[in-house]
Amino acid sequence: MLDVAGTWLDAADRHLLRQPEVGGIILFARNTESPHQVRELVQSIRAVRPDMLIAIDQEGGRVQRLRNGVERLPALRRIAALASSGDMGQAEAAARSAAWVMATEMLACGIDISFAPVLDLDHGRSDVIGDRSLGGDPEQVANLGRAYIEGLHTAGMAATGKHFPGHGWAEADSHTDLPVDERSETQIRASDLVPFRDLAALLDGIMPAHVVYPAIDEQPAGFSRRWLQDILRSELGFSGVIFSDDLTMAGAHVVGGITQRVDAALSSGCDMLLVCNDRGAAEEALTHCQQIGLNPPEHLAAMLARRQPGIDYKADPQWSSALHLLREVGLLGEHA
Repeated sequence: MLDVAGTWLDAADRHLLRQPEVGGIILFARNTESPHQVRELVQSIRAVRPDMLIAIDQEGGRVQRLRNGVERLPALRRIAALASSGDMGQAEAAARSAAWVMATEMLACGIDISFAPVLDLDHGRSDVIGDRSLGGDPEQVANLGRAYIEGLHTAGMAATGKHFPGHGWAEADSHTDLPVDERSETQIRASDLVPFRDLAALLDGIMPAHVVYPAIDEQPAGFSRRWLQDILRSELGFSGVIFSDDLTMAGAHVVGGITQRVDAALSSGCDMLLVCNDRGAAEEALTHCQQIGLNPPEHLAAMLARRQPGIDYKADPQWSSALHLLREVGLLGEHA
């Protein structure tokens, strides 16, 4: 899964898209001006590759790549606050509605998935997670995560939990450093792993963290067969798609250059590899994947959109109902 430079495709982008080893495109803020422009960009991608998986990070709060012409959704911490105040039913309804609204807007643009929900616990230590979390209590995060997944599925979008097995304790930001979670395996299993354990059967995709958990493995989770094969696949029974986090992030550099990162991620069990914001690294990774004969996994098709709302989706009574609920609990401001 690669990225493109701007709001339209150039000749180099089209050449990359034609390569069968490229199975996905992720959109960033630089690729989004409005829903209309995003729809046109997606249509141009699908004109080259109809089967392309198109993704975005549209969590709400500070992680919302498309901001113009869509609802400015709350950070997940604000949903967690509803649960912490004692009204879990209201918080679950809000999580379900926020996910449904986000998914409906993205699907209407032609996008297949947003990498959501965040299932990391908020331990009050990680700034990179922080308000993106559904709380610090593992059972609460599992309950709200389940409601969020239900909202995505009702809208027609597959759900991708991140960042397995939990990025909330490690203080460093894996975009710029290699975080280490020094806790024991017992501590991790009793806390951060709980939402992933409880939701493994509902999740369609999972993205592991570029975090080292030395009590379990010396390699970051995304490069660890112990985490991805022994625990995630065999123990938790997860059968969906494993997406690597971006292999250009600093937390991934521990295993070597981009070709070594590709090999390590594939060997650990990742199904789709993200190589973003570095076209040189993307081209090197692509060449290497061509040399080793990489084939897209068959179950990747399960991540494609299951429904595409028309541009008149706001006429759907469920749209008005979802927005009313979010406004009623104080989670939705003015339309952006």
